[in-house]
Amino acid sequence: MDPVFKRPNWDKYFMDIAQVASARGNCLRRQVAAVIVRDHRIISTGYNGTPRGIKNCFDGGCPRCSSDTPSGHDLGSCLCSHAEENAIVQAAYHGISVKDATLYTTFSPCLLCSKMIINSGIKEVVYHQKYSIANQALELLHEAGVLVRALEDEEENDS
Repeated sequence: MDPVFKRPNWDKYFMDIAQVASARGNCLRRQVAAVIVRDHRIISTGYNGTPRGIKNCFDGGCPRCSSDTPSGHDLGSCLCSHAEENAIVQAAYHGISVKDATLYTTFSPCLLCSKMIINSGIKEVVYHQKYSIANQALELLHEAGVLVRALEDEEENDS
């Protein structure tokens, strides 16, 4: 094998796919994506934005996102679905179990998404950046026995 040839490890591969998927997010505040994987196969993806059939956030679909409400405040009035939520719901919509899967997400999950992750049977969460209000969510995941890892930037090869 050519020593210059670099192949990303599985974590980097799936997180890179999540990063690309985040560009589909239509939330004005933040673009986030999640990829659910089992046996090194993608079984579902999701990105954040308004629900199916609702005007996109960037088209005025979510009044909170269009307002000057500070980050982390009045979250209950946001119409956008989170990336993790959408990935889990898309799998259910298509009849695909996420039990024992790994969820890769560009931001660590919020409390609501963490509850969905636990109840759906996902066994591991790998995130790229920590969400500023994620401490309670991460504690809940740990208490439920879900493995949570922050992705370190690695260049090593992994078959």
